[in-house]
Amino acid sequence: MRVLVVDDEPLARERLRRQLGDLPDLEVAGEAGNGAEALAAAERLRPDVVLLDIRMPGMDGLETARHLALLETPPAVIFTTAYGEHALEAFDHHAVDYLLKPIRGERLAAALANCARVNRAQLSALSEIEGGTARSHLCARRHGDLVMVPIDEVIFFQADQKYVRVVYAQGELLLEESLKALHDEFGERFVRIHRNALIARHALRALVHEGGCLKVELEGSDERPEVSRRHAAALRALLRGGG
Repeated sequence: MRVLVVDDEPLARERLRRQLGDLPDLEVAGEAGNGAEALAAAERLRPDVVLLDIRMPGMDGLETARHLALLETPPAVIFTTAYGEHALEAFDHHAVDYLLKPIRGERLAAALANCARVNRAQLSALSEIEGGTARSHLCARRHGDLVMVPIDEVIFFQADQKYVRVVYAQGELLLEESLKALHDEFGERFVRIHRNALIARHALRALVHEGGCLKVELEGSDERPEVSRRHAAALRALLRGGG
């Protein structure tokens, strides 16, 4: 069994490596100090299990686990945490394995013997532990590769049949998520201009009339998504500084 160790504390990673070294039939495939490093390492090393710290700066463990689930062969995940009793009850309720810090060797061995992949429904429910904190990145597969886009770089979302186009400065991705779910998660950073489009507030430049339609001019993209009559007044107010 190949194990990837993920923790932002070097001493915590070192201690886990020592404990894993005492267990038979295990190999430490590698280690990572944050969520982005963990995703890159998991795609490259293809571990069977990821020991994943929850509380990490930037991309936390729960968000990292959501992205790990998109890998071609997702690893099993065991969270490591110093959470209090209330949060641990939530982990127990959703049948997600965790190790409470400081981690005991016998508990680590038992968790590894019974580890399993974490599904999206479990991760969605567990996000409530952090108050439903929005993701810092979006992640999707493109031409077989896993691509990550910081939310800060997204220019707009546009519904496209069963997918949502994510347009950003370097290109675009397709997400298998609903526009409504993205609006619920990132609503404060985006404004709806149409039933099929959300625009990043930082990208708004001006409204223009084109081909009999009202459209929005954007920073960072030559595309001009259409603005519906329903949302036109609110968008004008926002651009005037009243929204």
